[in-house]
Amino acid sequence: MKNQILFSLFMFLGLALQAQDITGDWFGILDPEGVQLNVVFHISHEGDSLKAKMDSPDQKAFGLQIDEVTFANNELLLKAYALGVTYKGVLNNTNDTVNGTFEQGGAKLNVVLTRSQPEKKEVSRPQDPKEFPYYTEEVTINNSKANIELAGTLTLPPDKKVDKIAILISGSGPQNRNEEVFNHRPFLVLSDWLTKQGIGVLRYDDRGVGKSTGNFGEASSVDFAEDTEAAVNYLLARSDLKDVSVGLIGHSEGGMIAPMVASLNPNVAFIVLLAGPGVPIDQLLIRQTRDISTLEKVPEKLTDLNVETFGKTLSFLNQNKNMDDEQMVEGLTKILKVQYEKYPEDSREKTSTEEQIKTEAKQQSSKWFRYFASYEPAKYLEKVTCPVLAVNGTLDCQVEYSGNLEAIRLALAKANNKNAEILPLEGLNHIFQKANTGSVSEYAQIDETMDPVALTKVSDWIKNLK
Repeated sequence: MKNQILFSLFMFLGLALQAQDITGDWFGILDPEGVQLNVVFHISHEGDSLKAKMDSPDQKAFGLQIDEVTFANNELLLKAYALGVTYKGVLNNTNDTVNGTFEQGGAKLNVVLTRSQPEKKEVSRPQDPKEFPYYTEEVTINNSKANIELAGTLTLPPDKKVDKIAILISGSGPQNRNEEVFNHRPFLVLSDWLTKQGIGVLRYDDRGVGKSTGNFGEASSVDFAEDTEAAVNYLLARSDLKDVSVGLIGHSEGGMIAPMVASLNPNVAFIVLLAGPGVPIDQLLIRQTRDISTLEKVPEKLTDLNVETFGKTLSFLNQNKNMDDEQMVEGLTKILKVQYEKYPEDSREKTSTEEQIKTEAKQQSSKWFRYFASYEPAKYLEKVTCPVLAVNGTLDCQVEYSGNLEAIRLALAKANNKNAEILPLEGLNHIFQKANTGSVSEYAQIDETMDPVALTKVSDWIKNLK
């Protein structure tokens, strides 16, 4: 889902010791198509040579390997074979800056490395609000069950009079309260729009993100549902918001968390599913893999192999739900090793195959992914009786619209839900931009953050609720 990344960042920096000492940590920012992402390079000696590791903190990727490192006449050449990355740079005379070029897949980016962490430049999008003519309050939400606090923003009309408040639930991956991705801030745009339409909005940083406490990496969707439940309870406990209807708006994975909460909490007055899943997640992930690969023009043979490999690991995960982590990693590793041998020689990773396979096995055996891969939306949707709006873009390559919307419709029918609207939105992608193809690589290229058709549909539907 939303956790599919636009640009592979696994470049690396290593330098051979010359007159200047280049060991230590180096910081830089990659800026592919306006998407600013931090990189950190850790350089150290190993005998007479240099070794290096790279972190991509924004992608939660750490300790990434570089296969070839040369340094002569202050010129750096760095190669990561498996990732198709080459970096060439020049170390300056004061030993504090490397000016270089990062190349991958035909793309070239200028990357400057420094000894200290640079600040990202915030790129404003046309829909980012510049003025906020309404009441804004910074709030703290206590999740006593997890012993964490969620930092958020509550927005209300200027007179603070409101009869409906929506809690925004972000998609996959660690998200701040604006659900910021590719220099777009969808939840900031959505909350601004809804508040100006007379609808209150509460949005918050995910646990472990921004000003919220907790550990995102140790949580699953169940934990995120508990965070949303805490947000509902927070609003219901405020004396100044007595008699207000509290609803949920979930995007992508947030669109599966909203029904989890609504199916158990009768105080949830309505839910809006923005590209929420309807089919079992293992099926969704297989379709997602094929659709994204097709749009990104991955060769058909490789796409088929990727789908086959993912299908085998997902089946293993779901057939062995009670297996401990060590056994799970071992089993997934065996499957990936067998599958690896099926790939054409020229597409195989040239080095560190064992390490790459183990990394993939560990990622798929994480607490979050094990729960996510086994999730069946219908089990919760079939218990949701409050009003539901489910919308999805027809160019969504991450949550294919027709099958998922139909599955949501059927599940709500089993719940005998009499107030459900299921609607495809023509020409919109997964984050509800007006798109050309719907590919992930378009997200950053499109200036629009959220199409007015989607914004208007959501606000009108909520306002018309009785």
